[in-house]
Amino acid sequence: MNKLVTIIGGSGFVGRYIARRMAKEGWRVRVAVRRPNEALFVKPYGVVGQVEPVACNIRDEASLRAVIRGADAVINCVGVLNSQGANTFEAVQAEGAGRVARIAASLGVERLVQISAIGADAQSDSAYARTKAEGEAAVLAAFPAAVILRPSIIFGTEDQFFNRFAAMTRMGPILPVVGAETRFQPVYVDDVAQAAVKAVTADVAPGVYELGGPEVDTFRGVMHRMLKVIQRRRAIVNLPFVLARIMGFVFDMGQAITLGLVENRMITRDQVKNLRRDNVVAPAAKGLAELGITPTAMEAVLPEYLWRYRPSGQYAAIKDSAKNLKKA
Repeated sequence: MNKLVTIIGGSGFVGRYIARRMAKEGWRVRVAVRRPNEALFVKPYGVVGQVEPVACNIRDEASLRAVIRGADAVINCVGVLNSQGANTFEAVQAEGAGRVARIAASLGVERLVQISAIGADAQSDSAYARTKAEGEAAVLAAFPAAVILRPSIIFGTEDQFFNRFAAMTRMGPILPVVGAETRFQPVYVDDVAQAAVKAVTADVAPGVYELGGPEVDTFRGVMHRMLKVIQRRRAIVNLPFVLARIMGFVFDMGQAITLGLVENRMITRDQVKNLRRDNVVAPAAKGLAELGITPTAMEAVLPEYLWRYRPSGQYAAIKDSAKNLKKA
């Protein structure tokens, strides 16, 4: 019988790519999510019955134990960018990660992979970064042989980074950013998925791996790359951190006052704290090279999904060709 992997959060941005790759490797894939009916799109990743979404909440011991029981490997992709309601940073990224590792160890799981983030720091003033580190510590305490992956900003068709800022360019001639000189090392989502799969299927040493792409650039520089791809000219305006903190406070209060009915999708105070720090692979860190993976450049992928933000959309390439014909 083929081996079984349980992917916690397997229908999310990163999880779906991991699920697809694990299915191609011949594994049975259990996609553990809160709303299985919204994850039915993962079923065609494999043959009939190979990939199945199942109900699970990382905050619930019983549901986690049910989806992990019988698995040969577990990959935890769950994380939150905005602490809201019961899904706080502490509940999901610290306690939840530790719970997954503890249950996996008790049920005899062979391999465990935890998706964390570059910038995880137990001493950070950012709750996101601090709880990522606390989650890593809890995972290693319960499952010392675990592999922890720390990606930088992740890009890909469904990302919430380039898609968000590209959409903002439709609203006017100015593109506001916070932390314009903060450095990023964007990594392609399928490279992260490949790293997770290798951590399960190959002879990968336990420990922490920091994942970044081949290019390191400032936030401003990354936005210039994006503008070139979508063929738009916008003035990139750096918002001072003082102003950004005030904005974050206002948006956070709006979310709190409405009891989460109005979610803060703009910027949170915690995100402002994170934007003060570079998001790049540490010089001595193990990374994609140690996993035998060649990182994918942004320029090779961004045009594949950002074309819809161009002024002419899908017809941009046709118009460019027509211009060349006129010149000839």
